[in-house]
Amino acid sequence: MAAGPSSGPVPTQELAIDRSVHRSGIVPTLQNIVATVNLDCKLDLKTIAQKARNAEYNPKRFAAVIMRIRDPKTTALVFASGKMVCTGAKSEEHARTAARKYAKIIQKLDFPATFKDFKIQNIVGSCDVKFPIRLEGLNYSHGMFSSYEPELFPGLIYRMKEPKVVLLIFVSGKVVLTGGKKREDIYEAFESIYPVLQEFRKGEAVPSAPALPSTAPARALPAAPGSTVQLGLPAPQLQLAGPST
Repeated sequence: MAAGPSSGPVPTQELAIDRSVHRSGIVPTLQNIVATVNLDCKLDLKTIAQKARNAEYNPKRFAAVIMRIRDPKTTALVFASGKMVCTGAKSEEHARTAARKYAKIIQKLDFPATFKDFKIQNIVGSCDVKFPIRLEGLNYSHGMFSSYEPELFPGLIYRMKEPKVVLLIFVSGKVVLTGGKKREDIYEAFESIYPVLQEFRKGEAVPSAPALPSTAPARALPAAPGSTVQLGLPAPQLQLAGPST
């Protein structure tokens, strides 16, 4: 009997890439979505930490209850003011689903929690262009937007103006994008930077710098038989050992 079509999710790598959006053929993977929501009520954090599962509260270290759920795998920071931050989701839908689950947990603890002002605050994505990048050259040409101090951090920091996204670019070709408010920001930022990364691909021809003016090299003097010459010194410093008197 022939097996019917699978109803499970199609792996990302098998999905056709929309070239009208992803002209490079590379789709950044969303790694983390940070969202906020207002539960619109005051909360007793000590009570929440005592009664909720997978919750911890250490007011000396941090003024919020830290809660975790497995599906979607996320972490929430719950503040006494009723504000909540949800992190770790891999999609906008998962971020909203997780935030609603945390709100329901708090409602079950007899707090009049609601679900107001849900907002995506930050989206983090990453990808690999599969070729090494000359970060020094990129920083030199795009110094208005970039900073590169390898002694402090191995990646080049590129602050894009539109969309307002920060990129961490590594010599290996790995790229991290952060600061997007929607996934389209991440996609657009990568498509904007990709031609620049290709321009500074290692192994590509590098325009030669103009030659610096230099003094005429000193003419070498023939060495006398039995003499020693110190090479590499200007002509006045050449030491010739002649026959001793």
